[in-house]
Amino acid sequence: MPKRMRQQRAGKGTSVFRAPSFRYRYKSRYRIFDELEKNGKIEGKVIDIVNDTARTAPIMIVEYRTGEQAIIPAPTGIKVGDVVEAGLKADVKSGNVLPLKSIPAGTQIYNIELVPGDGGKLVRSGGTAAKVVSHEGDKVIIKLPSKVFKQINPNCRATIGLIAGFGRKEKPLVKAGKSYHVKKARGKYWPRVSGVAMNAVSHPFGGKRRSTQSSKKKVAPRNAPPGRKVGSLAAKRTGRKKR
Repeated sequence: MPKRMRQQRAGKGTSVFRAPSFRYRYKSRYRIFDELEKNGKIEGKVIDIVNDTARTAPIMIVEYRTGEQAIIPAPTGIKVGDVVEAGLKADVKSGNVLPLKSIPAGTQIYNIELVPGDGGKLVRSGGTAAKVVSHEGDKVIIKLPSKVFKQINPNCRATIGLIAGFGRKEKPLVKAGKSYHVKKARGKYWPRVSGVAMNAVSHPFGGKRRSTQSSKKKVAPRNAPPGRKVGSLAAKRTGRKKR
């Protein structure tokens, strides 16, 4: 009988595939999206910059004059004691939090909300940034680091700047042990064995010599069962595009 595939095992949510919660020292969040931010601005001071072992970027803790705190991925160049702003009328400056409708096109942003007030969901890895492309009616078009364009509600907030940690991938890991610790800190399953290297019982692509190509087609049917759905899932087309 075939074994359960890796993606089936991961979907079950066992400890092997789960990111360890104790490594996330701080829960990243913006302050509550209140009338003060919707209509004006509020100033805050960076009181600390900390390392979070489960993240690829340092975290800055901002304390506002109301006594509230926000925990946000730190932008490049920020330091303890700097003053940052949040709100509709805040300046377009690195570290400030503004709704997308107040951010001009061409500005680098990160920690972008998908729903107004959700605290930031997109673009939070170290050294990454999205870009505001245009304002079109009741939507703002942004370009993600993956080059994908996405439409966002203009009332969603984002932080101005580039997240700290740029260049972290330029330093080589050198040895497998270093890679092991990097993956373990973030709950990533490692090492990942390719499907064609497995036995036939373990994967649809398995059962042949490693150097040969898979005997199965790489495009999986749309109605394929979970154990067969591997490769290019329901691809509309394959091959090189004609010029």
